[in-house]
Amino acid sequence: MALRLVSRKLGSRFFSIPSSSSQLHSHATSFGFKEVKEEDKSQLVSNVFSNVASNYDLMNDLMSGGLHRLWKDRLVSKLNPFPQMKHLDVAGGTGDVAFRILETVKSIKYRAIQDPLDDHLLEETQIYVCDINPNMLNVGKKRAIERGYGEDKSLVWVEGDAEALGFQDQSMDGYTIAFGIRNVTHIEKVLSEAYRVLKRGGRFLCLELSHVEVPVFKDIYDYYSFSIIPALGELVAGDRESYQYLVESIRRFPPQEKFASMMAEAGFQKVEYENLVGGVVAIHSGLKF
Repeated sequence: MALRLVSRKLGSRFFSIPSSSSQLHSHATSFGFKEVKEEDKSQLVSNVFSNVASNYDLMNDLMSGGLHRLWKDRLVSKLNPFPQMKHLDVAGGTGDVAFRILETVKSIKYRAIQDPLDDHLLEETQIYVCDINPNMLNVGKKRAIERGYGEDKSLVWVEGDAEALGFQDQSMDGYTIAFGIRNVTHIEKVLSEAYRVLKRGGRFLCLELSHVEVPVFKDIYDYYSFSIIPALGELVAGDRESYQYLVESIRRFPPQEKFASMMAEAGFQKVEYENLVGGVVAIHSGLKF
């Protein structure tokens, strides 16, 4: 389904669940199509996002034709946010997902104001925006001020590593990560940490650029990715190399079925995914029971 606004769900894919104590697997570390030392990757990725931070949202609009906004709306609709929730948005530095969650919660609170019996719903929500890159967080804080959320105590900005989160066990009702997990060194550690910090009944949601399944569309998508996106990066942001890495990192990310099985190995249950735009993007979902 080429670049339509309506998502297509290719059925619910469910996976058998081993024990939550599954061993973490060891993977060769890639930086795009290059092989790098594990200890070097996080700094290389940090350099990329420091370079792109100021133009990150503009480039997302240009690269996706604005569709990333609809994809993030879909992600948040699957989360089903609620007042009083404690939520963690990882790799969310510019605030795009966190703002959507907060706006959804505020709309519920507004409706609750009309009913005095629902005053308990007005208790404070906590949305933690966690990112390893301070430059991305600074962009998010600036955007929060522009949106009138500068003094909103529901938003908490945290510099932190997805592979070693500084949050207590079973402390979060929800966990989202959008366009971030393919950049980490150890995907299994990120999934393990997500499982650890979620409460029982909590939902993990991952929005990520993924793998196109339709052959003709795949050829078009590959041409666009490797020829157009780096050129856009050079034209708009003056940085071809960073955007070359970004498109290469998509191809190195596990296919939809493989990533779903990795989630199951981390302990998540009712694991499923939804392909959007023919697999250009996938939303994976899992619950902690």
